[in-house]
Amino acid sequence: MEQQAKFDVIIVGGSYAGLSAAMSLGRSLRNVLIIDSGFPCNKQTPHSHNFITQDGEKPGVIAAKGKAQVLNYKTVKFHKGLVESGKKTENGFEVITDNGEKFTAKKLVFATGIKDIMPDIKGFSECWGISVIHCPYCHGYEVRNMKTGLLANAERAFHLSSMISNLTNDLTIITNGKADFTSEQFNTLDKHRISVVENEVDEIVHENGYVKSILFRDGSIRNLEAIYAVVPFKQHCEVPAILGCEVTAFGHIKVNDFYKTTIEGVYACGDSTAMMRSVANAVSAGNMTGAMVNKELTDEHFL
Repeated sequence: MEQQAKFDVIIVGGSYAGLSAAMSLGRSLRNVLIIDSGFPCNKQTPHSHNFITQDGEKPGVIAAKGKAQVLNYKTVKFHKGLVESGKKTENGFEVITDNGEKFTAKKLVFATGIKDIMPDIKGFSECWGISVIHCPYCHGYEVRNMKTGLLANAERAFHLSSMISNLTNDLTIITNGKADFTSEQFNTLDKHRISVVENEVDEIVHENGYVKSILFRDGSIRNLEAIYAVVPFKQHCEVPAILGCEVTAFGHIKVNDFYKTTIEGVYACGDSTAMMRSVANAVSAGNMTGAMVNKELTDEHFL
């Protein structure tokens, strides 16, 4: 691809949200460049769920099919690379990849997702997305009625336990240290026969990513078949911050109802902007983002 190539829109991130935005724009004959590094956060997840027509499909298959369909629109191009920097220009924006390639566009869309920060627990990362999971809507049905753990604490743990308890009668909250619940919350958990273990976790014992038990630092063991976990995250791409895009108190890129960031001409969608992490939500957000970017381009030209 020619250096300094000019586009109407550059989409940084070529997974579900980015591809969906590109399809909306491609169908409006916009010249679009998708730049993707090839490292989706759900790369290790064996199956995607709660997405109508694609329930149970492998995430990579959904993405590959989406990419093939999007690239049927001749004004959409795909470039493999990692965007490392970006800046505002007189006519729009310029982004630079890790290989020093420069591309310009009138508008930017960030669909870069987030990067989960794994805790220092042996076996955790090997199970993440397989049997150590983040979302009851995405994975809960598949682990229904199993011996289940919830590795979390405080209000988030209490909230998740209420939803998970509908899927299993054998739930243990593992706070990995002193539990931070109110007396009322402890009473509610006890009423629903949800036990709380405050022991510190040493290791998740597993077989090929499937949990067998959890080993605590005091030597005790609890047999489990699935574990929900709340982990911190960071933005997968730092360029929105470089451009000055604001973030929320939770660490997501701040957008309005039309997926516009706080920087004029810059949009964002998908996991980088929302607490609800799912393929279906990413596709929906991307579809709307593409439409909103096209409207802005239309208004600038037509009005």
